[in-house]
Amino acid sequence: MPDEPKTLDPAARPATTVGDSPAPDRDRPAGTAPRDTEATTVTQATPTDAPAAPAVPVHRRVLVPVVLGLVLAALNLRPAITSLGALLEEVSEGLHMSGSVAGVLTSVPPLCFAVFGITAPRLARRFGPAAVVCAGMAAIFAGLVLRPLAGGTAAFLAASALALMGIAVSNVLMPVIVKRYFPDRVGTMTGLYSMALALGTSVAAAATVPMTDALGGDWRLGLGVWAVLAALAVLPWLPLLRDRDGGRAGASRTDNGASRTGAGASRTDNGASRTGAGSPRMDTGAPRTEAKAPAQAAAPRVTRSRTAWALGAFFGLQATGAYITMGWMPQIFRDAGVPASTAGVLLAVTMVMGVPLAFVIPRLATRMKTQGPIVVALALCGLGGYTGLFLAPAAGAWVWSVLLGVSNCAFPLALTMIGLRSRTGAGVVRLSAFAQSVGYLISIPGPLLVGVLYQHSGGWGLPIALMGGLMVPQMIVGILAGRDRTVEDEC
Repeated sequence: MPDEPKTLDPAARPATTVGDSPAPDRDRPAGTAPRDTEATTVTQATPTDAPAAPAVPVHRRVLVPVVLGLVLAALNLRPAITSLGALLEEVSEGLHMSGSVAGVLTSVPPLCFAVFGITAPRLARRFGPAAVVCAGMAAIFAGLVLRPLAGGTAAFLAASALALMGIAVSNVLMPVIVKRYFPDRVGTMTGLYSMALALGTSVAAAATVPMTDALGGDWRLGLGVWAVLAALAVLPWLPLLRDRDGGRAGASRTDNGASRTGAGASRTDNGASRTGAGSPRMDTGAPRTEAKAPAQAAAPRVTRSRTAWALGAFFGLQATGAYITMGWMPQIFRDAGVPASTAGVLLAVTMVMGVPLAFVIPRLATRMKTQGPIVVALALCGLGGYTGLFLAPAAGAWVWSVLLGVSNCAFPLALTMIGLRSRTGAGVVRLSAFAQSVGYLISIPGPLLVGVLYQHSGGWGLPIALMGGLMVPQMIVGILAGRDRTVEDEC
């Protein structure tokens, strides 16, 4: 017994350092004593459930590929889309696509994100989130390799859908990976991969055409070159495939009870004192009872949560603005007399704004009790940008581009709120899948509606008014989604 404190302290400190057992009281199940809860939390949230003594080296060895994998995965979540947009005219001519088919092609990404993203929770429960993200990166690689080889429109669409399927499941599971491995650094890590995502988006949009020209002007090579980056993104996730049991616990937190989380969990079930629960004899029966409470909280019915619906609507409205900006903003500037090359640079400026702000905003959001003020600030920037486009699109083009770039940073904020609005790993899985699937469904008609309004009105006044008007409901639902509560509180 005199040696027991020495065993407890090393076990507790690595868990806290890595971020495996968050301290806030809201993570404590109702009716659970603090010390027992601490034991249960450590057991369930530990990425690699190992004995207490070797916990530090195991965790450090896992976290290195996780961080590298997050960055490389985020870099690959948009090049399949933005590289195609840069070469859409050449692809349409090469595959003899009609204008309507090319238009449908631009609406396929949000549709695939909604359809395939909803499968992510089931896959994560079965294989673990890290394994699913690894498979997602492999699907992106395969799609990008096969797409340039397509001899017709159908094959091209199928290869694109394969890549988008990988992007969809990875989109959903990125917040889950962050919550699971870095529960006390959600803002920092969300900002890191959001920044990488914005960087990948901007680089692919700006570099695809120059690279295509450097490769002889063949659009197939210009699209296929991005498969190299996708192949690199697979590698960091391979060591994490061995973390499958821990991944399943992090995803579903008790499909099979706390005893399925590996060696560390077995020690808890057998009453070992290493988890910091106190006397072994007193713990023998308690952990099994307490494992059921997190199990019930681990699978909230998010469709019953008003916060989940508000977050889904917020995600959808910000995605609508982002896709409208990416698809139509250069044309707005060109129609106002801005040269085509300058219009492309203006779009790049809008995209690049997300690189630094995607790192700053999530960190700021996690330090605030409610995220409503950030939502309002971003929406006001969007309103300012669209107002400028309406009144003087060419005269203040650079200012409007910066303002709209700031407004588009609602995306990393939405991802951060997904991690903040649930207490458990399984809750984050379901909330992420729900919010992103609902959100991308909401975003599908936006770019098409803008095109229809532009065609029938003969100008950009009405479409820009629509874009600015969408900022108001985005602000309202964002404030509701940013309240200090979790979906578990409402389910």
